Amino acid sequence: MPKRTPNHRLVKRSRTYSVDEVATLFGSHRNTVRHWLNNGLRTIDNRRPLLVHGADLADFLKDRRTKSKHPCAPGQIYCLRCRVPRTPAGKAVAYRALTADRGDLVGMCGACGCRLFRRVSLAKLRAGAGDLAVAFTDVEGHIGKHPYPSLNCDFEKEPTTDG
Repeated sequence: MPKRTPNHRLVKRSRTYSVDEVATLFGSHRNTVRHWLNNGLRTIDNRRPLLVHGADLADFLKDRRTKSKHPCAPGQIYCLRCRVPRTPAGKAVAYRALTADRGDLVGMCGACGCRLFRRVSLAKLRAGAGDLAVAFTDVEGHIGKHPYPSLNCDFEKEPTTDG
């Protein structure tokens, strides 16, 4: 299955590639590479077979990747539905711990009402949250760390003999 964003590090900068070789390198279709050629990927010349210099291919893919990035400012979370960084509704988020030092900021998009998630480390929480009001949620720990791990435990019952 082809990757959504091709890795420009796979390209050898000093090599020339045909359309089929580029498609094979990234596991994509030849028409995808032809689409890149129509959208600005330069060829060595206009003769057949169309050849692309590796350095031009790597630069094209890097530029394409940087254009699609939307960095979030402090206090913003990227909304997948709106496809832009947004400030959560009411400037309030909840911090949900995943590990001892990492967690998610969870909020609601003010524009579309979709849930927003931003992964942050606990050390950089203030920088990532900015001026948002952060509420720390109490997450249940591992079941083995509770004094009474289960209410339906059969360990204390007397064994029955069927006999």
